[in-house]
Amino acid sequence: MANLVAIVGRPNVGKSTLFNRLTKSRRAIVSETAGTTRDRQYGKCEWNGKEFSIVDTGGWVVKSDDIFEDAIRRQVIVATEEADLVLFIVDTQTGITDWDEDVAQILRRTKLPVILVANKVDNNAQYYETAEFYKLGLGEPIPVSAMSGGGSGDLLDILLEKLQNLPDEAPEDELPRFAVVGRPNAGKSSIINAFIGEDRNIVTEIAGTTRDSIYTRYTKFGFDFYLVDTAGIRRKNRVTEDLEFYSVMRSIRSIENSDVCILMIDATRGIEAQDMNIFQLIQKNNKSLVVVVNKWDLVEEKSQKAITTFENAIRNRMAPFVDFPIIFASALTKQRIYRVLEEAKQVYLNRKMHVGTTKLNETMLPIIEATPPQSVKGKYIKIKYCSQLPNTQIPSFVFYANLPQYVKEPYRRFLENKIRENWQFHGCPINIFIRQK
Repeated sequence: MANLVAIVGRPNVGKSTLFNRLTKSRRAIVSETAGTTRDRQYGKCEWNGKEFSIVDTGGWVVKSDDIFEDAIRRQVIVATEEADLVLFIVDTQTGITDWDEDVAQILRRTKLPVILVANKVDNNAQYYETAEFYKLGLGEPIPVSAMSGGGSGDLLDILLEKLQNLPDEAPEDELPRFAVVGRPNAGKSSIINAFIGEDRNIVTEIAGTTRDSIYTRYTKFGFDFYLVDTAGIRRKNRVTEDLEFYSVMRSIRSIENSDVCILMIDATRGIEAQDMNIFQLIQKNNKSLVVVVNKWDLVEEKSQKAITTFENAIRNRMAPFVDFPIIFASALTKQRIYRVLEEAKQVYLNRKMHVGTTKLNETMLPIIEATPPQSVKGKYIKIKYCSQLPNTQIPSFVFYANLPQYVKEPYRRFLENKIRENWQFHGCPINIFIRQK
């Protein structure tokens, strides 16, 4: 199971800089102005062969300092409930502030692992100044410089050590895990209730702490599967404290612990920015996808033209990955909900499919010969052999070429599209690797 790490701290202590450092990206905007980060940033971090997810809980200060006391509690409480570990960032150059003490007081009350990170340690003198943060009662402060990267390796070593000590509550069997995700009020709870119904056959439930995912096993419609950490199953007493942040944190955990994501879109509102954010989470985690346009019973125009227009709008927004099923359903009237589960099961089976090497080469090599990669600097790229890698998380294909470094992304997409045309990988992401012959 992937682990979720939340970065918390007062404004302008370097949360976004550390996020960019750990995720090796520059997606979070960095500025001297406090409160620059308004949106929650989500990314992946890999260290020593281990992977975990990070959320930057920016955006506390919007207008003035007056709102901080209430906002900080909402964000930190949600982070401690949904994350597996918290990185509490403090500023060595500023020292301890009342805001830092406020955060520390909240974190001391939780049983969640907390790492105190003393940021902006740029010289030896500042290294000794980090001892001041022992007063926060959260253990030894780890000195780092998010800007230069100093101390980040030691921080990651400590982080992994704490994550490895956490229990894994995921079931060990190989049943499909379906996660129903989507923005608030898209109908997640309604479709869960429609799935399970009054005649549901609940085999077992595996529940961890309030932060862990819940796996509820169902046998219905001839399927045996798990529903993972979905709205309507877990308690919702914290929803009012920060609906958007809570929704993002819950979506991350639901997506990471699933095989197939059922993305709910509200037919009365169309595809919106938060739908795209959740879709991007699904893509980053290489999960299979089924899109459900819910509340179709409330749409006045239900012609085939309207369906086609809606489908095209969804695929255009989610391009280049467009090979996934779209189902127009109503959780309230139970219209087409059987088909949702059928598609989810089929997409799961597609994910497990393996194409024989002989058949793959017989089909793909003539296509490659007819449409070879574009020559680069007068050098011709030749692909002579291909195969599907065994025992991979998602279908992964390797093509052996004489000059793999010159094969560009458009040609990788061409190869992926040809594979999809010839084999049923509907709803599944595909990896294409080009290696030296």
